[in-house]
Amino acid sequence: MTGTPEQHSPFESAAWCIFYGSGIIGMLVIYGLLQERIMAYPYDGARFTDSVFLVFCNRAVAVVFALVMAAMKGEPLKNSAPLWKYLAISFSNVYASACQYEALKYVSFPVQMLGKSFKMMPVMVWGMAVSGKRFSVSDWLIAFAVTGGVVEFLMTGPISSHDDAGNSSYGLMLLAGFLALDGFTSTFQEKLFKEHTTSKYNQMLYINLGSCAISSFTLIASGRLSSATAFAVAHPMFVQDAMSLSAAAVAGQWFIYSQVKEFGALVFAATMNVRQVVSILISYVKYGHSITMLQVLGLVVIFGALFYKFCRTLQGIFW
Repeated sequence: MTGTPEQHSPFESAAWCIFYGSGIIGMLVIYGLLQERIMAYPYDGARFTDSVFLVFCNRAVAVVFALVMAAMKGEPLKNSAPLWKYLAISFSNVYASACQYEALKYVSFPVQMLGKSFKMMPVMVWGMAVSGKRFSVSDWLIAFAVTGGVVEFLMTGPISSHDDAGNSSYGLMLLAGFLALDGFTSTFQEKLFKEHTTSKYNQMLYINLGSCAISSFTLIASGRLSSATAFAVAHPMFVQDAMSLSAAAVAGQWFIYSQVKEFGALVFAATMNVRQVVSILISYVKYGHSITMLQVLGLVVIFGALFYKFCRTLQGIFW
């Protein structure tokens, strides 16, 4: 896509937005299903436990992709923003992803996805703290409606993962860690695009390089690199799933960076709302999670609030 959405007709802008949005939803649905398969279900009776190893694999593939694309585009490889800013995002990104993977050992994938709805609150708070943003009363009401629906869902039915022995409260703590870290990641990423005019491949390259360094150091320092490698050697199906996960993650990153750069964070947030709904419904169908009627009521409240926000966002962009 050349130019900005303002330089295209509303139809062209909408078409590109739908293309990026469909790519994000499709890739992240595949990513989510593979996430659940790897972390919640055994391979020949053995469970994979080293979530940081998955983060390292994903980020290493992303580095190669960013290098190839930057070379094809003729972009300079020099960092466009100070290195410490890339590293700050890398740090929060690595440990947000690790918390996300670890949570699937203790809570089901639909619960993990619903937990991400809480992300609205941390993102709003980080936006106020980091960028001085202000939000309308309707924004806060939508956030409270989603939060209330999630709380109702968590309190009125089963939330444990497929193989968990009842330690779902620990999984919820991991989700809280994910939300705090991921809220900082997306807010600071948007700030880099605006303040340093970084290209999507430059930002992808340096953030993922930092993530590779941090995740590899974590694996070596914790002594878990050898056990993760041994598991991969012993279970070829795990390697296949991990590589597919990495490919889906990198493709999803490309669509995300493209949409955020061309249309901004608001459209991306709306797209992620749709992704949550689709991922939850597919997970219920594929893995047969149990659900109560009160949890269905909670989902109706959440999806209703997210759909309203989605329509308001697109209306503000294109009309």
